[in-house]
Amino acid sequence: MSGILQAESAPSQELLVLSKGDHTLAIVDPASLKVVARMPSGPDPHEVAASSDGGFAYISNYGGGAYNTITVVDLTARKSLPPIDLGPLRGPHGLQFIGGKLWFTAEGAKVIGSYDPAQKKIDWVLGTGQNRTHMIFVSDDLNRIITSNISSATLSIVEKTSAPDRRGQPRTDWNETVVGVGRGAEGFDVSPDRKEIWAANAQDGTISIVDFAEKKLIQTVDADVRGANRLKFTPDGKQVLVSTLNGSDVTVFNSSTRGVIRRIKVGHGAAGIQMRPDGSLAYVACTPDGYVAIVDLKSLEVTGHIDAGKQPDGLAWVAQH
Repeated sequence: MSGILQAESAPSQELLVLSKGDHTLAIVDPASLKVVARMPSGPDPHEVAASSDGGFAYISNYGGGAYNTITVVDLTARKSLPPIDLGPLRGPHGLQFIGGKLWFTAEGAKVIGSYDPAQKKIDWVLGTGQNRTHMIFVSDDLNRIITSNISSATLSIVEKTSAPDRRGQPRTDWNETVVGVGRGAEGFDVSPDRKEIWAANAQDGTISIVDFAEKKLIQTVDADVRGANRLKFTPDGKQVLVSTLNGSDVTVFNSSTRGVIRRIKVGHGAAGIQMRPDGSLAYVACTPDGYVAIVDLKSLEVTGHIDAGKQPDGLAWVAQH
């Protein structure tokens, strides 16, 4: 869909929804639940991240590891811009915008990297040595990076270090710790207190819990979440939501007891999860059903749906811009 649906006025907050079926990015007003603009997303869009100022969105064009572009969307002008060409770094997927840069995974190349929008170039790349490096988390100080590596059944915890070189000058390097988790580890999240990493293992149906500081697996929860796609903490850190493409439920866990609080029926399968920053709602992309389910995080009930395109997947929240 190449046309632009123009809104009369931009809402102060926006929900971004990718449609894999329509190859579009929809901008949704979370108050009215209406699509206020729709732009081309590029081929096979999977994940979306917004710049810190809310001016731009970045979309990974995945292609099962074959494509090598990240689509850029001007959220103010409501138009798609020329994509970022990653060259030999194929299979971009996980995205996070922090520290003025876009951080990404390139699954086909087994790397992570950062793109500097000011210089319009990739300014850093690091190999993980792991198979299907998929999702990414970057700490606020930019000194720690986590990736999930699906086929290797691992998490990579990469930490920035500094040591003097032969001339006594400081030299920056990166140390990678590879932590074994469950088979098919894909969706993961870091607890808001930055103490734990939870990873959902699609093939095992389990959740691996890793001590972030110690970089060690501390517990494996028999969670019955086969086909797990995404895992997200609520903003207060008390609950964890897990979506699965193999079932009708989003499973909600108590982060302290590790037990199941509720299994919420959302449709015939779910992928992307986005939390509203105030902790009131979760948005869940129900890919097979073609809508985004709205989950009240107090009642843990579905309270509505958003029609934002066929096969919705990646979601992002945009603050005022």
